[in-house]
Amino acid sequence: MSRIGKKPIAIPENIEVQIDGRNITVKGPKGELDFSHHPNIAITKKDNIITLQPLSTDKLTKSVYGLNRNLVANMITGVSEGFQKQLELKGIGYRAALEATNLVLYVGYTHPVTITPLPGIEFKVEKNTIITVSGIDKQKVGQTAAEIRKVRPPEPYKGKGIKYLGEIVRRKAGKATKTSG
Repeated sequence: MSRIGKKPIAIPENIEVQIDGRNITVKGPKGELDFSHHPNIAITKKDNIITLQPLSTDKLTKSVYGLNRNLVANMITGVSEGFQKQLELKGIGYRAALEATNLVLYVGYTHPVTITPLPGIEFKVEKNTIITVSGIDKQKVGQTAAEIRKVRPPEPYKGKGIKYLGEIVRRKAGKATKTSG
């Protein structure tokens, strides 16, 4: 069985968890998330600890056991602390700006690229080149950050583009000049 699935999940004091059949609702200071878990997984709440148990030993149940545990744990982390990803723009003239809640990117195209956030996602721009994507749903935060990066991925020759903060872009050597002599 999954080692991750066996780990109990501790519920912080300011978080409220309701289990109703297959549905789990988690409420916290940052918001509310709900999730419908796999039918072959039993979830129980005792005191301030959530545990998961597989109801069968087939291959599919084994594969979703740890996944369901991590999804519930991420919901609890999301409503208590939230998630964020940071992106960095590299390149001459590359910058980002906020217009209301939309993110506007100026990344070398003939037109600015506007990105509308999903519900529950917010953007922050620091120094015109660092974008912070934050929200309570880990999947939405990661997906939104990936879509922003996809607008202009970092290229390997000069390193220009949009990359995650701290991401290392492997650089390639340019064309070697032939010296005649």
